[in-house]
Amino acid sequence: MCGPGVRGREAPAYAVVVPTIGRGCLAACLRALAAADGHPPEEVVVVDDRTDPATPLPLEATGVLRDRTRTLRTGGRGPAAARNAGWRTVRAPWTVFLDDDVQVLPDWSRRLAEDLTAAAATTGGVQGRLRVPLDPDRRPTDWERGTAGLEHAAWATADMAYRTAVLAKVQGFDERFRRAFREDADLALRVSDAGWSLCRGRRTTRHPVRDTDRWVSVRAQRGNADDALMSRLHGRDWWQRARAPRGRLPRHTLVTALALAAPALALAGRPRAALAGAALWALGTGEFALARILPGPRTAPEIATMLATSVVIPPLAVRHWLTGLVRHRAAVPLGPVPPSTRAAARAPAPTARRATPYGGTP
Repeated sequence: MCGPGVRGREAPAYAVVVPTIGRGCLAACLRALAAADGHPPEEVVVVDDRTDPATPLPLEATGVLRDRTRTLRTGGRGPAAARNAGWRTVRAPWTVFLDDDVQVLPDWSRRLAEDLTAAAATTGGVQGRLRVPLDPDRRPTDWERGTAGLEHAAWATADMAYRTAVLAKVQGFDERFRRAFREDADLALRVSDAGWSLCRGRRTTRHPVRDTDRWVSVRAQRGNADDALMSRLHGRDWWQRARAPRGRLPRHTLVTALALAAPALALAGRPRAALAGAALWALGTGEFALARILPGPRTAPEIATMLATSVVIPPLAVRHWLTGLVRHRAAVPLGPVPPSTRAAARAPAPTARRATPYGGTP
């Protein structure tokens, strides 16, 4: 939590940066931002990260934001690059990052003013609170549970304010993170390592669950390559320092190894060992599917999706992780990180399984 605020201190100015790939939810995001009263932003920078924009962006800024909204183009380089392009043009002392699929509440700008006013001189970033509305009449699906994890995630750039000067000192987001996954944790660790604190504010932003297809969890396994990059940049203890969930990669590795071992043993003329390996693979795959089915609505389509994706996720997760290890084997941090400072860094809040506007969750 940030401090209680300082009476009589004028709320600092801020700019809002919104990266987008042109989805229709951008219009709702900008409408909600324009409707928030109390302390409007100096400007809103919408960064169009579409590779080949064929249609105009759904910009619907109204009121005071109509003349304060401008756009940039980054050509599909990813959310980290889009955010960097935005904040590097900002003159305000604070830059607030919003995702294009969120909707700030009516009192958001007033609460943000309180958050920024309460920030100590050593505070580098102030996180907003996210609220994910779910259907109260049924259990959430696997995808909905992943999105709901944002309510407890630390440093999620769905609503995150940073001092613009701090962003400059740590060189902003690392553009090697091409997906909206782990780039926020990487930045927060570098800000903490540089001696700045991070805190959670009192403002609240609504994050609806966006529509997607049944294979989103399969595509999300690409994030394992980013985990490999995080290990290269921040050491193997980054999970604890970032308070990020370790996930199922160790189990996925074991299940994948069993899947490979069973046919190899059969070809080697060891049928009993092959049968045991296949049985253990089936047991591990079934446990994974059951862990995803039981908390959900248990409808036929959801069960079918969980069964199908639970078979392919483990090998894909391992594949992407190994690909990341090879691709980033020579990666170095953006700036020097003193080991003593890194070891002393403390994360301000716990995280949970999180979803992203550009993809899903491993």
